[in-house]
Amino acid sequence: MESTAAEQLPEIIVLGPPAIFRSYDKKFSSRFRVLRPWESPLPLAQFLAAEAHNTQAALCSGESVPADLLRQLPALWLVVTPSAGVNHIDLLECRRRGIAVANAATTFSADVADLAVGLLLDVLRKISAGNRFVRNGLLSKKGTYPLGFKLGGKKVGIVGLGSIGLEVAKRLEAFGCTISYHSRNKKPSLTYVYHPDICKLALESDILILCCALTDQTHHMINREVLLALGKEGVIVNIARGPVIDEKALVYCLQQGEIAGAGLDVFEDEPRVPNELFELNNVVLTPHCAFFTEESLRDLYELICGNLEAFFSNKHLLSLVSEE
Repeated sequence: MESTAAEQLPEIIVLGPPAIFRSYDKKFSSRFRVLRPWESPLPLAQFLAAEAHNTQAALCSGESVPADLLRQLPALWLVVTPSAGVNHIDLLECRRRGIAVANAATTFSADVADLAVGLLLDVLRKISAGNRFVRNGLLSKKGTYPLGFKLGGKKVGIVGLGSIGLEVAKRLEAFGCTISYHSRNKKPSLTYVYHPDICKLALESDILILCCALTDQTHHMINREVLLALGKEGVIVNIARGPVIDEKALVYCLQQGEIAGAGLDVFEDEPRVPNELFELNNVVLTPHCAFFTEESLRDLYELICGNLEAFFSNKHLLSLVSEE
C-alpha cells in the first residue's frame, strides 16, 4: 500500500503548542507531518512511546524540556524553540546526546527593544495611569495630574548587551540618554561604560533595563541590594525573564517608595502576577508580549521552517545555539 502524501512529509513533534504554531498551524501542516500530543487522550509518556519513538525533531516554546522528556524521544536530533532564551531546555542533556538546539536568534530583537522603550516612557510619563485618570472621570473632578519625568538625558544601565540590549541602547541614545552596561564580559568594540559589578551599575543609573538571559548566575541578580542602589528616583524595566528579579524584593521596594517605578513584561511565576502590583500606579504591566507582532511572528515562522528543512536536508541550521 502506498504512503499518503502526509506520511511522506518530515515528521516533527510540537510540545506546547507555542503561539507561533497556533498562528501558523495550517502552514506547518502543509510542510511537515505534525504530532500534537495535546490532542491525544493518552498521557504524554504513553503518547511519546506510541507515536514519537522515531521522531527526529521537536518544536517547543517556554514549556520545560528536561532530561527525562528528552530520554523519551530516543530518535531526537533537533529541538527548535521560537524564543531567544533557551533556559527551559536541558542543554547539558542535549549536548550529551548530540541533540542540536536552534532558537529565534535576533528575529524579534527590534520588537522587544521597542516595547522596552514603550514601557519606560509609560512609567516615566505616567501614560497608562493618565489613561485611567481620564477614563475614571477624574480630569473633571480633580483637574490636575501628577507630573511625570522626561526621558532625555537620563543615565540608563542595560543588563545584558546582546542583540536586544544593543537595540535598546540604539533607541535610547536617540533620546539623548547616557548608556552604560553590565554583562558577562566587557565588549571592547563599544564605547559604553562597562560595570562588572551590578550594584555599581545600579548606583550610577537612573534606569535599569534588563535584557539578559536567565541562567543560574542571573537568577535573582536584581535583589534588594541592587534595587536600593538604584534609589528612590530609579526605574526598572524587565523584558528579559521574570526570575532575573527577586519579585518579593521588587514589590517591597515599590510599596515602600525605595524605587520610583517599574515596567514589567515578565514575571517570576507566570502566569501568576503578585496582586500588590495591581494596586500601584507607578507600575506598568504587559503579558509577556514583547516579541509578539504580526511581523515578528511571520519572520519567526520562516526561521523555524528554515531550521527544520535544513535539518531534514542535512544542511547547516540557520540559528544553531552555540555550546559556549
